[in-house]
Amino acid sequence: MLIPEFANISVCMKDPERVQDIIVSMQKAGSNTLQVIADFDMTLTRFAYNGKRCPTCHNILDNSLLIDDECKKELKDLLNTYYPIEIDSSRPVEEKLPLMVEWWTKAHELLIEQRIRKDDLAKVVSQSEAKLREGYGFFFDHLHEHSIPLLIFSAGIGDILEEVIRQAGVFHSNVNVFSNYMDFDELGVLHGFKGELIHVYNKREGAMLNTGHFRELRARPNVLLLGDSLGDLSMADGVQDMENILKIGFLNDKVEDRRQFYLDSFDIVLVKDETLDVPNAIILRL
Repeated sequence: MLIPEFANISVCMKDPERVQDIIVSMQKAGSNTLQVIADFDMTLTRFAYNGKRCPTCHNILDNSLLIDDECKKELKDLLNTYYPIEIDSSRPVEEKLPLMVEWWTKAHELLIEQRIRKDDLAKVVSQSEAKLREGYGFFFDHLHEHSIPLLIFSAGIGDILEEVIRQAGVFHSNVNVFSNYMDFDELGVLHGFKGELIHVYNKREGAMLNTGHFRELRARPNVLLLGDSLGDLSMADGVQDMENILKIGFLNDKVEDRRQFYLDSFDIVLVKDETLDVPNAIILRL
């Protein structure tokens, strides 16, 4: 079974034969045994467009008119402090974990101080530079048409994430989102965040907390996982009786520093690839 897209210059694989075997096994099992689990920021959305960085869910708010200049500066300082830690492959996850909690907590506290209104979110998203990856229409529509569940696990802001896919016209009934959701008061003003904090390195805990969701999908033991961070590898830990998992990693940044870590961890690594061509080629064949 040849997949022409695997010849793309962006595609790297440590063990192409193993990838082939997994796809064949999943293909034999049929699409009714498949579920797709994906990160959102810089996985389903673009990392960059025309040489310019695209915003994450948090950035969409950070860059908007809803945030005053002082808060923008503080949020940028947090990014400059903690993002290098997040992507530093030489530091163990255990060391990064409390620092990620610190980052997300401080960022959320700053956002709460801004008294953001729920009614303003749609406008903020429509005015942003957020872009889903090229080929997103086929990806979302094909999964929906074939009743394949798409679970999006995001350390971003769920309200913004949902608005991005809603405005793109692809928030279909097969899509489930687990993320950080804003909590608004009776006047529609942000006054907190709901539930447990989800950050880039505790998605496994989020997966385990949602075992009820995975129990419903017990008849779907084959998983296509998409992520851009080593922390995304644990998103499928809640899947019960898993038979096959194919892990695709988008390597967007600090490529040479992280290439080997990604090749050792993901089955397919897509280097500076702003499209969903490879995932689309795979789901087309399943």
